[in-house]
Amino acid sequence: MAGVTVLSTTPATAQQPPSLSAAPQPATAGGPVTMTWGGFVTCRAVSIIFTLDGIQIATAGSASSGSVGATVPAGTSAGSHKLEARSTNTKCGVAGTVLRVVVPPPPVTTTRPPVTTQPPVTNPPVTNPPVTTRPPVVTTTTPPVTTTTTTTTTDSSAPSSSTTDALTNPGDGVLLLDKDNIQPGDDLTATGTGCPKGANVTLKSLGQDVGKTTADENGTFKSPVRFANIEPGRHKVRAECGIVLVGNVDVTLSSSSGGTTSTLVVLLFFLLVGAAMLRRQFSGLRR
Repeated sequence: MAGVTVLSTTPATAQQPPSLSAAPQPATAGGPVTMTWGGFVTCRAVSIIFTLDGIQIATAGSASSGSVGATVPAGTSAGSHKLEARSTNTKCGVAGTVLRVVVPPPPVTTTRPPVTTQPPVTNPPVTNPPVTTRPPVVTTTTPPVTTTTTTTTTDSSAPSSSTTDALTNPGDGVLLLDKDNIQPGDDLTATGTGCPKGANVTLKSLGQDVGKTTADENGTFKSPVRFANIEPGRHKVRAECGIVLVGNVDVTLSSSSGGTTSTLVVLLFFLLVGAAMLRRQFSGLRR
């Protein structure tokens, strides 16, 4: 009997097909992506090219498996895109997958609100006070004097009467003197408005300083006026504080000589009359 040789064959192990994956999913346009492959046939002197929608984004040396990093093109639109790994030798393997891409929102920009400025504060115009004329003042030693004064009715705390003159800038302020007529040695007080805040105020008359003070935060001031030497007549008082305020005051001399002279004249008249009567009586007795 002849022998039979039975040959048995073992089926070859099936080769794993090439595969490709990408992370993260989804990836961000302009952001990083890592591609991992496997199942490629190793070929020498070739490389694996990775493309996204046909655009090359990375390369790697020929290997059956591995991973490589790349950057998703910034202009990629949102949605699903074809990602492929292909060897330069098509016999070495080809794999593909889908990469989902999202587009980042535009950067948030903050706009600062426009800066608005307050309009400048303007002071209301100052109206000139009314002008009144006082009757003439007659003395026994000086001719009648007619004075023109200006009175103001701002409030009850202001002096009852005041003498003012033209200002350097009309409407900037007012100088008030508490008396219109004084005699040498009398007290006199000046009150003014319209000076700059905290300004130094100098009062002058007849070329001499007659008072100094400082304006308050409202531009007002108050100072006594002291004359070293003064003659009868009208005199100007100037207040200098950045602007010039001017006021007038009349200086008079009181005299009692007129009354005394009249009395002496009357007494002399009666003495003469008495002497005449005595002479007549003596003349009658002699006859």
